[in-house]
Amino acid sequence: MIDLYTYATPNGWKASVMLEELAVPYQVRTVDLMAREQHTEAFTALNPNGRIPVIVDRDEDDFCVFESGAILIYLAEKHDVLLPRDHKRRSVVMQWLMFQMGGVGPMMGQANVFHRYFAEKIPSVISRYQNEAKRLLTVLDRRLATQEYLAGDYSIADIANWCWARSHEWSGVEILDLPHLQRWLAAIEQRPAAQRGVRVPFDISDVFGAGRQSASAETYARAGQTLFVP
Repeated sequence: MIDLYTYATPNGWKASVMLEELAVPYQVRTVDLMAREQHTEAFTALNPNGRIPVIVDRDEDDFCVFESGAILIYLAEKHDVLLPRDHKRRSVVMQWLMFQMGGVGPMMGQANVFHRYFAEKIPSVISRYQNEAKRLLTVLDRRLATQEYLAGDYSIADIANWCWARSHEWSGVEILDLPHLQRWLAAIEQRPAAQRGVRVPFDISDVFGAGRQSASAETYARAGQTLFVP
């Protein structure tokens, strides 16, 4: 049994989508970011950095893993799926996973902060992060022009990048000129595990994706502003 400490964010979805792909039993423990539960002593005992997601593997003497990329690697290695054994193919997966961890996530995350949450709107800063996010999504598009998935076969690299790329609209980034990225996003969106995973710990499809509703998005943004008080 896995305990998953999470919230409805792209990084949180990375862990829940992976657990759904594995079809292993897990228990969701929602960490209320708006109430700043991630900074409580109980939670920082699990992750000193005070960020979700975190997993605790009850079948492995309560072994704790934080950082979403590390969680993906741990689960892939333990269950021998979505991460090739061959060292070259494995390296390709890891390269695209690190691309998300070091680029797509941080840049889209900053675009979200300044475009959606930060009280002071600074156009030059918003443009800087939106432009960099678009550049990185364009890199994915070029890769996907020649590959069905980022590393050939579906892998943890796809899970990591998809969970962020699917929220491009929230970052204020359009992808109408990125057809290969659109094809890949739609393909993963059809995976039952992905559909289930992005509804953990609760469904915000009215905020992200095709079902987005303006009123719901505005409410979600206002709630998120409490996390980014200047």
